[in-house]
Amino acid sequence: MTDLTHYRNIGIFAHVDAGKTTTTERILKLTGKIHKLGEVHDGAATTDFMEQEQERGITIQSAATSCEWDGHRLNIIDTPGHVDFTIEVYRSLKVLDGGVGVFCGSGGVEPQSETNWRYANESEVARIILVNKLDRLGADFYRVVKQIEDVLGANPLVMVLPIGEEDDFSGAVDLLTRKAWVWDESGDPTKYTIEDVPADMTDLVEEWREKLIEAAVEHDDAMMEQYLEGEEPALDDIKKCIRKGTIALDFFPTYCGSAFKNKGIQLMLNAVVDYLPNPMEVKPQPEVDLEGNETGEFAIVDADKPLRALAFKIMDDRFGALTFTRIYSGRIKKGDSLLNTFTGKTERIGRIVEMHADERIELDSAQAGDIVAFIGLKNTRTGHTLCDPKNPATLEPMVFPDPVISIAIKPKDKGGAEKMGLAINKMIQEDPSFRVETDEETGETIIKGMGELHLDIKVDILKRTHGIEVEVGKPQVAYRETITQRVEDSYTHKKQTGGSGQFAKIDYIIEPGEQNSGFTFESTVTGGNVPREFWPAVQKGFKVMMSEGVLAGFPVLDVHVNLTDGGFHPVDSSAVAYEIAAKNAFRQTIPKAGAQLLEPVMKVDVFTPEDHVGDVIGDLNRRRGMIEGQEAGVTGVRVKASAPLAEMFGYIGDLRTMTSGRGQFSMEFSHYAPCPKNVAEDVIKEVQERNAKK
Repeated sequence: MTDLTHYRNIGIFAHVDAGKTTTTERILKLTGKIHKLGEVHDGAATTDFMEQEQERGITIQSAATSCEWDGHRLNIIDTPGHVDFTIEVYRSLKVLDGGVGVFCGSGGVEPQSETNWRYANESEVARIILVNKLDRLGADFYRVVKQIEDVLGANPLVMVLPIGEEDDFSGAVDLLTRKAWVWDESGDPTKYTIEDVPADMTDLVEEWREKLIEAAVEHDDAMMEQYLEGEEPALDDIKKCIRKGTIALDFFPTYCGSAFKNKGIQLMLNAVVDYLPNPMEVKPQPEVDLEGNETGEFAIVDADKPLRALAFKIMDDRFGALTFTRIYSGRIKKGDSLLNTFTGKTERIGRIVEMHADERIELDSAQAGDIVAFIGLKNTRTGHTLCDPKNPATLEPMVFPDPVISIAIKPKDKGGAEKMGLAINKMIQEDPSFRVETDEETGETIIKGMGELHLDIKVDILKRTHGIEVEVGKPQVAYRETITQRVEDSYTHKKQTGGSGQFAKIDYIIEPGEQNSGFTFESTVTGGNVPREFWPAVQKGFKVMMSEGVLAGFPVLDVHVNLTDGGFHPVDSSAVAYEIAAKNAFRQTIPKAGAQLLEPVMKVDVFTPEDHVGDVIGDLNRRRGMIEGQEAGVTGVRVKASAPLAEMFGYIGDLRTMTSGRGQFSMEFSHYAPCPKNVAEDVIKEVQERNAKK
């Protein structure tokens, strides 16, 4: 029986290029899991094992690995930082108990850090912070700590202070023990000495240490009293308080280092063990019924309870499909049959493996608290629950965002169609934010994703992993439609054939709904003019029609329908008649209600050297962008803006030209907003021309 108090399930997440993968690589070296360090910029990092990751120097899919530190087992997931792959961060956070947020010492809190931090807050994941890259030009630990407070609204609990900065960065002072950890310049993480605090830092260390202890003792009344009376509590007691506050998300222990230069990682690893929760210390996962409503039951982390496990990632490799699974309670042995509550089918567990990036270690069994992969499951997808067939339950499923961009693809040679279909099917199973549909009339395959890079990588995988050359159409934006006016209307559906006929009359109001409300329905019918049992049929009829608007056939958003009155026939009225009436009523009334086209607006964050700020802002204005703010940093300026997705295609090329290759940007979906009239007319015309060709 494994002692779960010695488990830590953690994720490492941050903005692109803050050093997550390098940090993971250093952890694996220090814990003896690997003996030779691989560098991201050489394309040799252990957890970046996809060709596309090695080439571009970015992480695309989260990788799982396990190691030991100070008698504790660490299950680590290295997640991507690029905004197009946040889905990987979201689903990893869903199954983790703690996290390490990595921030760049010179870049500070960058846009993707904000998104990841928000996801971690929503998932209520306890975190420690590592301010990395303190050896870089412009690095400033105290500035980043201030940004974490101001931008993220978080409470960083500073545990160490850096010794030197930029080229002179040599180590860190541990505030609790008042000891300086100093690394030599050999680059060997084990070559360090523990010394007294440098004389010029004594006052600073005492000032920050006081803040640290004051924040910690607030979590224990007796200790608080003891401290106020001038007596400092024992070191172990202070650590217990810090652990309590970290798990309660009251503050985030903050460390510093340079993963690339191998400095400061041991202190962070000690903090993972000391302050992040074990699987039994986090809020248990709620169980839900088949409709998604909470049942009030929880999956308690305990190997002796009935089995509850969540599949959080599917990955296809040369050995077959791998289903990454977090086990919340119970035990699993090789050969067991488990129930998938989503499909209602049982799955037999053929092989259980522990992953180390793309290597695997065979296991005979796994238990509560473990993160393992099963090989050969047929029907399990991301977010499905696997459980004991005699004691079924469903864990809260994952919700994935809708794609905002699509492109048409087709294989270059005729024989590639079937092969492409199989490959795309595997890719959908691996990535829930990647969607595919076939245009029935043209036979085109439309792939949809979260951004240009997302789809670019998918096309690249088709080409290299599956050997399928495809022709790619130009990107299409996922527009939406809505209405702007309130309309009262009435519709009667009458049909008389041989025997009984069909009759349904409805009076209704269609009006704009609240923003992001989708479709809402109410009935204020009194006196039984439309019997209550037919109200759901009316609701269904209207709801079905929301998938295709009247302007250009895009899905309709934010419409409220109120059924106010109507009429029925004792013989001829039926649910089908009322559903048909509602569908026709929708077609009749939406054109009168001021139908309007909506476009996706992106939150854009551009980094540019100071000399090019004017050019960048001018260019964003030309793209119908709204500038929301500027922040001057040491090495350049960050421009925050919002801009329509339609205007942002190919932006990276233009930005690099404008800034002599030094500019960077990231963007993520923000909201839908009304399209200007001239743009809407062009979009509608383009759709009509496309339809005419069909």
